[in-house]
Amino acid sequence: MADNPMLKFVGLGQAYPDKRAADDRADDFLEISRSFILDRAEEQASRCSQCGVPYCSTHCPLHNHIPDWLRLTAEGRLREAYELSNLTSTMPEICGRICPQDRLCEGNCVIEFSGHGAVTIGSVEKFITDTAWKEGWVEPLVPGKAMGQSIGVIGAGPAGLTTAEYLRVAGYEVHVYDRHDRAGGLLTYGIPGFKLEKDVVMRRIQRLKDGGIVFHESFEVGRDATMEQLRDRHDAILIATGVYKPRDIRAPGVGAAGVVKALDFLTASNRAGFGDAVPEHEDGSLLATGKNVVVIGGGDTAMDCVRTAIRQGAKSVKCLYRRDRDNMPGSQREVANAEEEGVEFVWLTAPIAFEGTDHVTGVKVTKMRLGQPDASGRRAPEPDPGSEYSLEADLVIKALGYDPEELPKLFGADDLSVTRWGTLRVDHKTMMTSLDGVFAAGDIVRGASLVVWAIRDGRDVTEHMHRYLAAKAKAASGERVLA
Repeated sequence: MADNPMLKFVGLGQAYPDKRAADDRADDFLEISRSFILDRAEEQASRCSQCGVPYCSTHCPLHNHIPDWLRLTAEGRLREAYELSNLTSTMPEICGRICPQDRLCEGNCVIEFSGHGAVTIGSVEKFITDTAWKEGWVEPLVPGKAMGQSIGVIGAGPAGLTTAEYLRVAGYEVHVYDRHDRAGGLLTYGIPGFKLEKDVVMRRIQRLKDGGIVFHESFEVGRDATMEQLRDRHDAILIATGVYKPRDIRAPGVGAAGVVKALDFLTASNRAGFGDAVPEHEDGSLLATGKNVVVIGGGDTAMDCVRTAIRQGAKSVKCLYRRDRDNMPGSQREVANAEEEGVEFVWLTAPIAFEGTDHVTGVKVTKMRLGQPDASGRRAPEPDPGSEYSLEADLVIKALGYDPEELPKLFGADDLSVTRWGTLRVDHKTMMTSLDGVFAAGDIVRGASLVVWAIRDGRDVTEHMHRYLAAKAKAASGERVLA
């Protein structure tokens, strides 16, 4: 036991990588936390209790082998730690940065329940994979023996990229179609650089391109090709478009200039970060500089918007949420980061109208109170009569979440079945849609969710697609296919 490198949580406290000072980080879009140095990563990994039932792994959607690679890190065996983490995840350094660990692995760490503070799993995961990139341990994507079959993936977000990688390794020809001019989906255009610097995403995508995956960027299904044409072109299709239709507010004045969608605001900011010309920044319509900004919503997208507005030099930034702090869906770490940077949270408050004639000048709001729990298990908000007042606003950002787009209409595929929520209906045993050979994964099936769940779905659908393609190849060769 004297040589045991683990179970150090009794004498060693929890520690995260140092964050840059709020005043410094609020002036740029660089990631706010520095990386662990080797000694600190080994120390924090050594706090793992190596418990018999690893709840950290159980509550990770990917079921990462967390205690095992923590032990390898504590022992200084970083390359082995990276290889083990990479077995279950195609993007461990991205998950280490943007997963809400406080709600998943770290939130279910056994020593967290004992009052010692969770192992800082996400920070260690980020450290070992960043080290792997620096040291050249991340190997090129090597395609397997050519299978003679072609796959079309619609959507270059985490679910689509994960499936594309696994199927390419299996030897399939893989084509990825995406409407944006850069691959990555929300990783590229939806998440700000202070949470996920874009070179981290781009190097992953470049690895896939170097491995022979063909990307068709600025390609819209329904405009550049119909679903039927893609089905004729490929042996199987994966739909992994995510959900991009923003939820709206029904209130007078919601259509006024200056009341904008969260994704439009974030995409414009990220494009500017790439050095693209952004007309909406030049005319000021999607730029917070010098403005009183009000963001409506309490999820991670709202946190991204308020913190982006701060970095753009907003005069003031307020976040309206209809519930209280304890009942908000976003990460509490993100709330804390936003408060440090100067964001004001206005809890138990909801908009009822937008003021202004030609351009928004304010938001009329009402105070809320919490009633009985709703279907989500959280106490339902209800208006507090007689509590209305106005907030000054030059820019209002709606960050209320996303719903699926009308894919059958967009894709020209009327036979593509959807649920009553607009998500794609799939056979959950095979992950196939109502169209033969067309599969679906990620948010377009489960609804707006986390990147880590998209990766998990992309990993799972790979197996089903491989099985389908193998049966199709046997049938084409005249072999008997067992049911």
